[in-house]
Amino acid sequence: MEVVLKNLTKIFPSRNRKNGDEVVAVNDMNITIPDGKLVGLLGPSGCGKSTTLYMISGLQKVTGGQIFFGDDDVTHLTPENRGVGLVFQNYALYPHLTVKQNIMFPLENLKGADRLSKEEMLKRTVEAARLVQIDDLLARKPSELSGGQQQRVAIARALVKMPKVLLLDEPLSNLDARLRLQTREEIRRIQRETGITTVFVTHDQEEAMSISDEIVIMKLGIVQQIGRPQEVYDNPANLFVAKFLGTPPINVFAGRVEKGMIYIGSEAFLEAPVPDQEVYVGLRPEGFTLDENGPFSCKLKGIEVMGRDVSVVGAHPDLVSNSLRIIIPSDMGVSEGCERVRFSVRRNKCFIFRKDNEERIPLE
Repeated sequence: MEVVLKNLTKIFPSRNRKNGDEVVAVNDMNITIPDGKLVGLLGPSGCGKSTTLYMISGLQKVTGGQIFFGDDDVTHLTPENRGVGLVFQNYALYPHLTVKQNIMFPLENLKGADRLSKEEMLKRTVEAARLVQIDDLLARKPSELSGGQQQRVAIARALVKMPKVLLLDEPLSNLDARLRLQTREEIRRIQRETGITTVFVTHDQEEAMSISDEIVIMKLGIVQQIGRPQEVYDNPANLFVAKFLGTPPINVFAGRVEKGMIYIGSEAFLEAPVPDQEVYVGLRPEGFTLDENGPFSCKLKGIEVMGRDVSVVGAHPDLVSNSLRIIIPSDMGVSEGCERVRFSVRRNKCFIFRKDNEERIPLE
């Protein structure tokens, strides 16, 4: 089921009715979520991603714009008539019901022509439990399950209605790191097996990039960029997107373009066929090669050994991001006794951005 959001807007009234400003949570959003794909809504807290999800589900009324499921305008349909399955951040399981009863609960509330027999409800419940690999836990109650198992129950409950669209609101945030990795792989497997159009909300860029077919980067209710995860990482539209994606984050410097060369401080290190101007320079941590004759240098503050790689922690007077980190293979051999280290820079890992609006300036 293709989902189209057309000029979607959500405005919350101010708490101070006399002189407070309204809060624009989602501002004129236009995106298309392809049929059968998993799309991640990604951004910091307060960017409007969960509000968008709740408008798709019908739990939040839209202020403006339209929502289409295929050719059907569902903007003003009630949640139960939209054919969506929703998984909340806190799972929202009924503690007094068993796993089987929790999964079956949505089916027991179907009415009219959609009403199912007990046999059909049980069959669907078992199939949903088997899909998320908890069919041996049907007799347990939520208190007897781990966090990951509870999450699977919540997903099964959302899937048992055979929804047109599956909506996941930060479903992994309550799990520990190892379980989060395992569960996100399970979500991807389930989505591929069912082929259900899925919208996944998260603030964790690693989660979104690892399982999404496309990601939508949001900031203050406005879409910043849409695309395949690797494409967005390799070609950020602006400085915000470049800084938001990547671990460790991109290194950002105050720089300039002068006579066709990019400068950071007094060092010119890459050609840039653009007019002379002040810019922000973004260098991905993995875009450096240790080179004693390289054009970029920094003061060495420390070395962090990570096994396969080494993280070089440096300092630079023109750095405007929080820290300077450079990732190089562990066999390159940086000595902690050095005061300064020099590097060459890979062109495809360097980006420049306008000082006024922070939009990226193409280097090609």
